[in-house]
Parts: sequence; structure tokens; C-alpha cells
Amino acid sequence: MAFDGIVTRAIASELQQLSGARIDKIFQPNKNNIILGFYLDGVNYALNICIDPINYRIHLTTHPKKNPQVAPNFCMVLRKHLIGLHIKNIITDNLERIVTIEFEGFDDIDDIITKKLVIELMGKHCNIILLDEQNIIIDSIRHINSENSLRTIVPHTKYKYPPVTKYNFLECVSLEDFTVKLDNIETFEKLAESISNSYNGISKSFIINASKKLELTDTSKNSINKLYLYIKKIINNTDSFELNFETIYNKNNIACDYFLIPENNINNQLILNFFIDDFYYKKETDEELKTYRNSVLKLILSTLKKYQTRLMNINDKLENCENMDKYKLYGELITANLYRIKEENISSIELENYYDKNKIISIPLDSKYTPSVNAKRYFKKYNKLKNALEIVTIQKRETEDELDYIESIVYELETASSVEEVLSIFEEISENVIFKDKVNINIQKKNPKVKKSTLTKNKNVSFNPIKYTIEGYTLLIGRNNKENDYLTLKYAQKTDLWFHTKDIHGSHAILLVNNQTPSNDILIKCAEIVAYHSKARNSSNVPVDVCQVKYVKKPKGSKPGMVIYTNNQTFNVQPKGK
Repeated sequence: MAFDGIVTRAIASELQQLSGARIDKIFQPNKNNIILGFYLDGVNYALNICIDPINYRIHLTTHPKKNPQVAPNFCMVLRKHLIGLHIKNIITDNLERIVTIEFEGFDDIDDIITKKLVIELMGKHCNIILLDEQNIIIDSIRHINSENSLRTIVPHTKYKYPPVTKYNFLECVSLEDFTVKLDNIETFEKLAESISNSYNGISKSFIINASKKLELTDTSKNSINKLYLYIKKIINNTDSFELNFETIYNKNNIACDYFLIPENNINNQLILNFFIDDFYYKKETDEELKTYRNSVLKLILSTLKKYQTRLMNINDKLENCENMDKYKLYGELITANLYRIKEENISSIELENYYDKNKIISIPLDSKYTPSVNAKRYFKKYNKLKNALEIVTIQKRETEDELDYIESIVYELETASSVEEVLSIFEEISENVIFKDKVNINIQKKNPKVKKSTLTKNKNVSFNPIKYTIEGYTLLIGRNNKENDYLTLKYAQKTDLWFHTKDIHGSHAILLVNNQTPSNDILIKCAEIVAYHSKARNSSNVPVDVCQVKYVKKPKGSKPGMVIYTNNQTFNVQPKGK
């Protein structure tokens, strides 16, 4: 469900118990976030206020955000006016998506001062506004001073409450009061839309999920009454901590939404805040990963298309080279029969092919030239195609190697599960000459330092492989090509076992044997995991090669992750994640 008025009321109700906390830190990680750090009864808390047009919300958070070296102006204003004050009250008005935090403290001469921070969570109109005791605007994160706007939000002006255009559900005392304001209740979809359009703070998604929760099958008066009573119960429970969130998953089993349910949470009165914190952290992390992945994937696919076009052109040239022996034959036959061919311009000539039992063959000629000149032209064309064949064959092999490497990068991106993994892939392609014209400098600047794993022998290398434990043995799996190279060629011992899917893009894997001999069952389990970490993850029968590390070599000048190996054994297995 959306972060509507009901959720806002529930979150603010939980935050009420933190009244009296002292503000000691204020940060502004980006243009849409303010973090208030405060202290209460020996515990430090962080309140995240987000005014992103889509993911707007307010809640306690345990997920730190990186702060800029120089604080923005609005952050400095908040620090000046709020640090040292205590939270007096946290209130909402009915089901409006507006939270007002009241602060109280003493000035330099011990006079009591009060301040207010108004958080308006209204989509693209979200704002954070600092007021003094007379409700005069000190400053706001977004200034509004337009003739088309219904109100002005600029410093030194009186704060005006946003205009109310919908009915207040809390004023409904009966089902009749509730339904009389609805204009269309023919279907659940229209009912949800009608309720959302008529009443403040009740989102369309909340009504749809509530209907599913109540297992309503029609929009009869009885069904609407159940829905009405359920809404009232949810709202009444916001003040008694008798609520919880239920996660909603899509068909791919990915969390896509949440839904308020009545449940007694008296033993964990901040559960709603921290549920919202974890949900949106996961959502924003996934969105950030998707953005980074798509940015890198775009430039990789552009390069992939370029090399695919190049391979098509090379294949066309090779197809032309298939005729070179025919041109040589034509030249030889004409030259061998010049003594009996008249030196006159003709368009074709029929001669005996002494390479094929003297069968008659028709040879096309350019009528602009004599037969002897045509023979020389055929020899010239043959030599040209012969030289081209040598060059183009090399070009095809190199292009196929480049395509194979690019496809391995695409596989890595598809399986990347974090922004750090995507940035490691970007760092890899930034060092490769085939991407030099495509690399986006803006992505490169965002690349953070990746923490070194304790497994790393070379402290200058970022190394954080996936780790599995199988009956006391450790299996390490690389996350990208550079990590694959380091894992196989630098980290592993010569007697360790190396795994890779046969002729299929996938990760390198090393089984640390510690001078022991693992059983065949262990090797099969490792092969199943290695098959899972490959492009053939969804296949039912995947060949996986295994050999000792000493038999794995990297050809000079080859791309990251590319190796050759010998003395291998092959297992055909079904991929398994664990």
C-alpha cells in the first residue's frame, strides 16, 4: 500500500513514545532526505524524513546513509535552530499525510523557546518546513512562490495549512455516512478508486488489499460494511500499538508492497517504524541496483551490437572468399587455352575443365577486355581473396573472442546482486580497450571503495567471493571476471580443485582441499552449486568440468576470466543453490 494517511498516523503514534528525546545530530544525505539524530534514556535513534515524490515517508532508521562533506543550507538552518532542543510532541491531523514535530528548549538566557518542523508527505508536493513559535516560516527544503500555487512557502511568511479537498473519514459515524459520499461501487476496482478519491488518507491499494484480506466477493451492502468496519478498526488500533505490517509478494516471490493488519504488538512498540525502514531500504537498494545495472548494461549492449555487426561483415567476406578457387580455375583454364582463343572481346567462353574429366565449363568474361587480360584479372582477384582469407580468419577468431568476453560480462550483470558488484564490473570494463568509447565517466566517479575480504592475500585486490561449506570443505565462487582470475590464478593452491561449466558462461569455483581427497559425492555437490552460478542455472542437465588448479592456464593477452585447462573430469548435474 502507499504511505497514506493511515500509515502516517500509525507511524506517528509509535513515535509519540519518544517524546522528550534531545536532538543532537542533523544530516542531509541528499536533496530528499533529512536525518534527525536524538538521544533518549541511553539509546540513540535516527529519524529518517524522506520527501522523494515516490518513496516519501517518515520513520526511525537503522540504515546509515553517506553524508556530503559540506552540509546543504537547509541542514545548517536546522542545526542552528533545533540541536539541543527536546521533542515535545509528534502529531498528525486526522488522516492527513502531514506530521508536525514540536520542539522545546531554552535559549542563551534560559528563556523557553519552541519550534515546529512540519513534514508534508504529498507526492510531488512533499516538503519539510521549519516554523517558529508564531508559525512563521524560518526556512523550508523547497520554496514555493508561484502565482499558480494555492499558497506560498518562503521564509518570513505565515505558514498556511494545505487546502483540504476530500472528506474526513473520522467524521463518519455510520455506514450510511460512509457510502453516501461514494459515487461508484460497481466493482472492487471502482470502489477502491471512489473511496480513495472521496476520503483523505485512504489509498486505493489499501482498499484492494483489505478486500482480499476480508475475502470479499462482491460490492454488496454487507461487503462494504465489512470493509468500513475493518478501516475503522485499523484506524482505532493506530493509537494502541495493535497493528502490524504484512508483506505482499509478486509472482516472482519478490516483496512489492505491504499492508496494515490488526495485531497486538505491545511487546515491540516500534515494530511499524522498523518494518517500514527495512521495506523501503530494500526497495531503494533494488531500484539503485537496477539503475546502475541498466546504465552499465546499455553501454555493454551497444558494444555487443557493434561486434555482432562486425562478425556479420566478416562472415560476408568469408563467404566471398569461398569463390576464390573458382577464380583461380578460370584464370588457369583461360591461360592454358590462349593459343587457340581469338584475341577479341567476348562476354563468355566455353572451355574443357581438365580438373573434372574435361567437362565443358562456361567462363564469364568482361567484354571490355581481351581473354588474356580477363585471365590476369581472375588471378588478381584470387590472390586478393586469398590474402583477405588469412586476415579475415584472424579477425573472425578475435571478434568471436571479444563477443564471448562481452557475453560473459552480460551474464555477470544479470547475476549481480548489489551495486558494489555492478561497480566492480564497470571497473573491469573501464580497463578494457573495447569499451573505451562507451564508458560513462559519471558512473565511474560514484564507484566506492570495496572492502577487502580477510581471505585476500594481496591487499591491493578487492576480493569477496561467495563462500559455501560442504562437509567441512570450503568452496569459493568468483563474482566477476577479475575476481575469477584472482581466485584461480593467485589465491588457490596448485592442488586445490577448479570447477567451471563446460562451454557455458559462469563463475570460476575453487574447492580448498587442504591436501585431502574429497569424495565423489562432494565433487558432485560442488558441481551442482557451480552449475547454479552459471548461465545454465535453469537447465536440468549441465556439464561441469573439474581439474586441479595446476592444470589451469591463462593464455598471454587473454581477457579477464578466460583460461584453458586440461586433465579434467566432467560431471553432468542439475543446478542447486545450496
